[in-house]
Amino acid sequence: MNGLFLAGFDAGQTQTRCRLSRWHQNQWLPIAEGLGSGVIHLHASDGEERFEKALRSSFSKAIGNAGLRSEKALISAAAVGASGIEHDTPLQEQAQHLLARCLNIPSNQCLATGDERTALHGAFPQDAGIVLISGTGMICIGRNDQGKEQRCGGWGWLLDEGGSAQNLGQKGLQLSLRMADGRIPDRPLREKLWRALNCSSAAAIKALVVQPSFGAAGFAQLAPLVVAEAQVGDKDAIAILEQSAHSIAEAIAGVAQSLELSAPKICGNGGAFEHLQPFRELIEQAIAKRLPTASWIKGQGDALDGALQLALRQLKRNPD
Repeated sequence: MNGLFLAGFDAGQTQTRCRLSRWHQNQWLPIAEGLGSGVIHLHASDGEERFEKALRSSFSKAIGNAGLRSEKALISAAAVGASGIEHDTPLQEQAQHLLARCLNIPSNQCLATGDERTALHGAFPQDAGIVLISGTGMICIGRNDQGKEQRCGGWGWLLDEGGSAQNLGQKGLQLSLRMADGRIPDRPLREKLWRALNCSSAAAIKALVVQPSFGAAGFAQLAPLVVAEAQVGDKDAIAILEQSAHSIAEAIAGVAQSLELSAPKICGNGGAFEHLQPFRELIEQAIAKRLPTASWIKGQGDALDGALQLALRQLKRNPD
């Protein structure tokens, strides 16, 4: 299995990254990276078209950065991680087929999976551990020494997004409506949230949030404002952060228990975890209380490294 040319993709809503690397003498030899367009859920009306465009554009850019021509790039295997691709579903099969078509390689040499799984295999390529992703949404996934994997969360923002920026923003906006109704005293949080949305009434807020373009990202953009008010002592904002952090601790504990990890190593990432420091501190406190033997570590690699690891594993399973 020496001299293999592999491609790993991390497909996000804003952009898609592609990393080319060669597996030679049991080590990775990085070649080049490229950025392409973003994706949306494959079930959306133009989801398949945008998924293909994202793969092709990022791959083409990586090939160009490597100084190669696409027709000369003989990819041995590839893997892509994208939000919403559930294991053993028709959606996974569809994404896998699209990846194979874009790279002109057999489908059994391709793997499409959730971005939480590529993050896990990037952070812990060999060892047991748990990855927490707290960004617009929240999901955590772990693996034990026997190779068993378990995830918690990530079931969509309408059902299960406690621990996410979306959750913080949505709860904050709900709080602002209670203020507007006079159910609780009015405070600066309401004015700041409404100003950010360019709204001056509860009716305008109601009309805005039902627009298809608003969604989880629309709520998530409000999270920093909720965190800022918690920092200056707004008790209700503090309660929102604490409850969201508790949701993460609950999910992490669920993964650890399922995998029988008595002293789990945890790698955290995602915009909310990385950039909302007060929220991160509450997450760490909640997990320390729930799992006092847990420890935080920096992952060995990122989601692109994980995609390459999974591509290599897929090739070893299907050498022909």
